[in-house]
Amino acid sequence: MRLDILNHGYKPGTKALFALIRLFSGQSLPDAAKLVFYRPDFYGAFSKKFTHEAMRGPSAWSVADRELMAAFVSKANDCAFCISAHTATATQAYADEAKVRAVLADVDSAPIEDGLRATLRMLGTLTRTGTVGVEDMREVLAAGVTPEQIEDALAVCAAFDTTNRLADAFGFQQLSPAGFAAGAEYLLKRGYR
Repeated sequence: MRLDILNHGYKPGTKALFALIRLFSGQSLPDAAKLVFYRPDFYGAFSKKFTHEAMRGPSAWSVADRELMAAFVSKANDCAFCISAHTATATQAYADEAKVRAVLADVDSAPIEDGLRATLRMLGTLTRTGTVGVEDMREVLAAGVTPEQIEDALAVCAAFDTTNRLADAFGFQQLSPAGFAAGAEYLLKRGYR
C-alpha cells in the first residue's frame, strides 16, 4: 500500500531540496531517500548513519561486496525495489554485471571467493529463517572469514532487512533502468548520508 505521505508529507525546505535534486540529476528522488527525510528524528537520521557505516565504514569487505550482500538479502526478502537498486550498485562497483547476476541466480556456482560465498549463504539463511546456528558460523569461519567480517556482514543484513520491509510496506516505486543507474552512481560517490 503506497502512502501519500511519501509524495507530499514534507516541509517546504525539504520540498525545495527535492526539486533541486530533480533539476540537477534529471531524476526524481527515489522513495528510499524520501523516507529518510520524513520524520528524520524518528527514523531517517539513525537509518542514514547506521546504513552508511554498514555500507561504507571501515571493513575488510569491499564496497562492491557489501552492495552485493544488500542485493542478496533483498533477493532473499523478495524486495523488488532493493533488488534492482543494489544489483545496479553492485554491478557498477564491481564493473562486472555477469558476476552479480550469477550470484543472484545461484550463489553456489557463481564465480566468487569461498569466503564471500559462505557469508552470502549465512546471510540468506538468517534472512529466510531469522536465525543461524553454530554450524552456519563454523562454515563461514572455515572459509577464511574473520569474526569482524561476520559482524560487518550482519550489519549489512540488518540494514537491508529493515529497508526491504519498509520498501514493501510503503510500496516504493520502481525506477527506470536509467534511474537505478543514476542512483547507483550517487551511492558509490556519496554513500548513504
